[in-house]
Amino acid sequence: MASTSGKRFKAAVIGATGYGGAELMRHLLAHPDVELARAVSIDFVGQPIASVHPNLEGRTDLRFENLSPGEAAQGMDVVFLGLPHGVSAAKVPEVMATGARIVDLSGDFRVRDPATYAKYYGAAHPHPEMLTRETFVYGLPEHYRERIRGAKYVASPGCFATTIELALLPLAAARVLAGPVEVVGITGSSGSGVAPSAGTHHPVRANNLRTYKPLEHQHVPEIEQLLADAGGGQPARRVTLRFVPVSAPLVRGIFATCFAHVDAGVEPAAIAAMYRDRYAGEPFVRIPAKRLPEVVAVKGTNVAEVGIVIGDIEAGKRLVTCFAATDNLIKGGAGQAIQSMNCMLGLDERLTLDDLGAWP
Repeated sequence: MASTSGKRFKAAVIGATGYGGAELMRHLLAHPDVELARAVSIDFVGQPIASVHPNLEGRTDLRFENLSPGEAAQGMDVVFLGLPHGVSAAKVPEVMATGARIVDLSGDFRVRDPATYAKYYGAAHPHPEMLTRETFVYGLPEHYRERIRGAKYVASPGCFATTIELALLPLAAARVLAGPVEVVGITGSSGSGVAPSAGTHHPVRANNLRTYKPLEHQHVPEIEQLLADAGGGQPARRVTLRFVPVSAPLVRGIFATCFAHVDAGVEPAAIAAMYRDRYAGEPFVRIPAKRLPEVVAVKGTNVAEVGIVIGDIEAGKRLVTCFAATDNLIKGGAGQAIQSMNCMLGLDERLTLDDLGAWP
């Protein structure tokens, strides 16, 4: 497929009519080195992209195409898979056969244990032999940057997972986490996808708070896996997560509050230094100087805000309350996928992701 843009790389978005697809295409259309070459969907076939995503009006002549993933990947340098869980796993082999790089936004390749996948996703994985760290690299650049740079295939993290992982990563990497971590995560309605449901219907959502999948959300195992990896994978330091998600009357945004315990001998100054040192130089993690994280400060950006409050010692452990906020569609979704793509292609990972957002 000949490029008409003069850009070095070509990309296809499969599952292009969803909210994640909209964010992927918004960033790709502004990318100096990557051309958005195909937008694939089983819906709105033949219609202009702007007929579904009005913010892209006048930016492209592309229309939605109904192609198989293998057909869509032909001639592409990178393919973004925005397919449902289960569907993505079944279609990946035909994309692999084309030689294209893959960034998968589903949960199908995030966890490495087939039994864990079956438990949380409700079905056996169709290709369990692919659930290895050598096949799909977990796409959190703040921990796996070097591996992503050399990867052919990336499993992009979930939105809750990204937020909670960044809140806890410095403690896990320092190997000071002790015992289970209790987390409450609040999310906006766009995280449920473009198809309306009882949980996203505006009259119910707009003036309501409610939990769903308490203690059994599908992002739990990938978070536990990341924390174990960060801590060196030692069984004695493995940390379990008790996670309660809450749907809130927001369109975008995730706010996570994590109650973590560390060894009593770890001093507050050392804990603060863990966060400061771990995120020094990270382009998309910010520790606010005089406040705690908040959703409106990161909405519309690829930035995650992280903050901590250090408590006293009780029962031999010190409580550290960790807070994090992200835009679920950008750092928690398509923006992070673009960040991984930039790394995979040897580009500046900040390309198209430096938007400062708006206030208020």
